Amino acid sequence: MHYQETVIWNKAVRLAEKVCLISTKLPDTEKFGVRLQLTRAAISVASNTAEGWARESKKERRQFLSIANGSLAELHTQLLICERVGWLKGADLSEIRSLIDEVGRMLTVLRKAARLPGRSAIS
Repeated sequence: MHYQETVIWNKAVRLAEKVCLISTKLPDTEKFGVRLQLTRAAISVASNTAEGWARESKKERRQFLSIANGSLAELHTQLLICERVGWLKGADLSEIRSLIDEVGRMLTVLRKAARLPGRSAIS
């Protein structure tokens, strides 16, 4: 199966799309600050998920899925800060939070499966 056919990659891409769109609501002064960090973290989740899917060794898969998971945590933290300082509204973040939760759970399952002997984490 190609990574573009997977639920996790499609959800990660949807997450990146939503983050890119909502980031335009940030103050203009944050165009090259938080906005750039938000979009890079969100895009990193989808990109590293795809790269992990395409890797042949379990070790490499785990590494890229771990990077995707780290980027997801970074994104979650940045959005929380943006909400707390009043740059973004909680109501605008509900779908994004749901996607973060879903993608995070999927990454956890895939990373655990990659640790099991004799089983492919992503196939």
